[in-house]
Amino acid sequence: MNQRARIAMSDDEVASFLAASRKLQLGTINPDGTPHMVTMFYGLQDGRITFWTYAKAQKALNIRRDARVSCLIEAGDDYTELRGVLTYGIAHLIDDRDGVLRVGMSVARRMAGMPDSEELLSEYVAHTGRKRVAFVVEPTRVISWDHRKLATPIQSG
Repeated sequence: MNQRARIAMSDDEVASFLAASRKLQLGTINPDGTPHMVTMFYGLQDGRITFWTYAKAQKALNIRRDARVSCLIEAGDDYTELRGVLTYGIAHLIDDRDGVLRVGMSVARRMAGMPDSEELLSEYVAHTGRKRVAFVVEPTRVISWDHRKLATPIQSG
């Protein structure tokens, strides 16, 4: 087994990692072809990454022109602790008010670390959501790694 295959996460491990994390590095494509990178809080919808932003933000403008994105979620400080998921995908616009607010609530719950705080967050989301759009990322390719697996001996089958 090569080292790349050895450190890859299973689908369940990827899902758990995404559910436990809160921030991602979002990559979009600027008009001149250069990458535009920003850190974002994100939510999940049916296992897919969602995020919201102001409609006039550079990332939103970039996605409307070219919907290809990359989403990097990572953890760990030392080499033997590094874990991450890199999702390449197509960002689909959500601009209906209910959809934007649904994504906004998902993001806000995770951002605040309060998964059950509907009342406390709904006013903030409703107010902020007036000028926002949301996106859901349809994955085209997912790459993962968990360097903690390097310390685990390979099991022979």
